Amino acid sequence: MRAAIVKEPGAIPVVQDFPAPQPQEGAVLINVETTGLGGWDILGAYRMGVEFPCVIRGEGVGRTEDGRRVYFGERSVIPYGSWAEKTLVPAEEVWEVPEAVDDRTAIAMGIAATGALIPLEAANIRAGETVLILGATGTLGQIALQLARYLGAGRVIAAGRNQQTLEHLQAKGIADDIVCLNSDDDVSAHKAVAGEGYDVILDGVCGQPLLDALKAARWGARIMTIGTGAGRQINLDMADLLFKTLSTVGTGQRPPADREQIWRRLLKIAVEQNIQVDYQEFEFADVSAAWQAQVDGLNRKIIASLG
Repeated sequence: MRAAIVKEPGAIPVVQDFPAPQPQEGAVLINVETTGLGGWDILGAYRMGVEFPCVIRGEGVGRTEDGRRVYFGERSVIPYGSWAEKTLVPAEEVWEVPEAVDDRTAIAMGIAATGALIPLEAANIRAGETVLILGATGTLGQIALQLARYLGAGRVIAAGRNQQTLEHLQAKGIADDIVCLNSDDDVSAHKAVAGEGYDVILDGVCGQPLLDALKAARWGARIMTIGTGAGRQINLDMADLLFKTLSTVGTGQRPPADREQIWRRLLKIAVEQNIQVDYQEFEFADVSAAWQAQVDGLNRKIIASLG
C-alpha cells in the first residue's frame, strides 16, 4: 500500500510502499479517505515505543471493512498511521462520524479542539471576562478563540508571532484585539490591549511568551498551560503569580470514551457556533511539502485526501 513513511527520528517523510496492516483482535482495519497533519505529529508523535520505519501517526477519517465512516486519532497500532491507504486502530479509538459532518470538521474537532475546550472549561470563564489565547495562530488557537467566546468571554485577545495571520483573525471577527509577539517590548504590548488585565490565559507555548503575558494578568487570573513550543523551562518570578492560579492541563490521557464524548460535543458546537478553521489541502504524494509547511508554521490545518 502507499504510505507516508518516517524512516528515522527527525527525518522528513516520503511516500513509498509499505506492508498493509492485517486483521488483529481488538483493532479495526480502516480504509483511509482523509488525513490531517498537526504540530503534535512534528514535535512528538513518535515518542512512545515507536519503531522505525513507521507511518505518520496523525488523525483521519475513513471507512471500516463493513462500510462505516469513522474518525480515528493518533493512536493507530504501531507502526501504522493515518497517512496511508489503510491503518489499524484499537476499537475503542474508532468513532463513527455523523453523516452531516464533513471530514475536515471531524478531524479539526479531534485533537486540536479537545486540547482547547478542556482547559478553557477548567478555567471557569465568567461572563464578560477578558481571555488571552497565547499561540492563537495555529489550529488549536483559532478554535480556542471561538470557544472562549462561546463559553462567555467578553473580550478575546489573540497573541502570536505572525502579524498577517493575527490581522486575518481580527478581520474575521474571531479576535477582538491582537498582540504580535517578539516585539521590543511584549509586556507593554500585552498591557496596551489587556484593559484592567487578563482574566484567563490559555497558554499554548510556555517559555518567555508566558512570562510576558503574566505581567498583564489581573488578580484572580487563571492561567492554563497546555504546550511548550516556546520552551519547557521558565525562570518564574513568583510575585507574578500572587493571587493568580497557574495550571498545566493534559487532554490526551483521558479514557477513549471520555474523549469521544468531548469530540461529539465539539461536533455540535462547531455546527451551532459556525466554528471557523483555516485549511490547506495537499496532495497525498506531496507529504514532504506538507510536513515542511507544518514545521514552518503554516497556521492552517493541513489536510490530504486519499480518495
